[in-house]
Amino acid sequence: MFTVDVRQHALGVLFVLCGELDFDSVVQLHEAADEELDGSKGTLPVVVDCAALTFCDSSGISALLRLYQRLSAQQRALRLAAVPASVSRLFTLTGLDQLFSVHMDAAEALAAGSDTRGVVAAVQQNEERSA
Repeated sequence: MFTVDVRQHALGVLFVLCGELDFDSVVQLHEAADEELDGSKGTLPVVVDCAALTFCDSSGISALLRLYQRLSAQQRALRLAAVPASVSRLFTLTGLDQLFSVHMDAAEALAAGSDTRGVVAAVQQNEERSA
């Protein structure tokens, strides 16, 4: 069984994932994101707490990537917290560890600073400065 619990915090929006994020359950993450982000004019980052995530397949990785892209388009950051070793390994193998901002726990991710731009925007600005 998979659940997504969405919590509002002063420093961001927290999506707490619990269970197996796979082909059958990924729709729940999409629905939670739609409900929370559609028409949102917010600028706060979204933190995905993966501490209780027991499994994540390629569908789950795709859902996280879709969420990242959606938030980047809104100039908002996506931060992942407490990513299990098996999922972290997938990120490393696919190069997504260079894309996602990963933190030890949700508290650290929420407190990661006031910069709410998407990581893509931050990387683009750094590249422009280097040029």
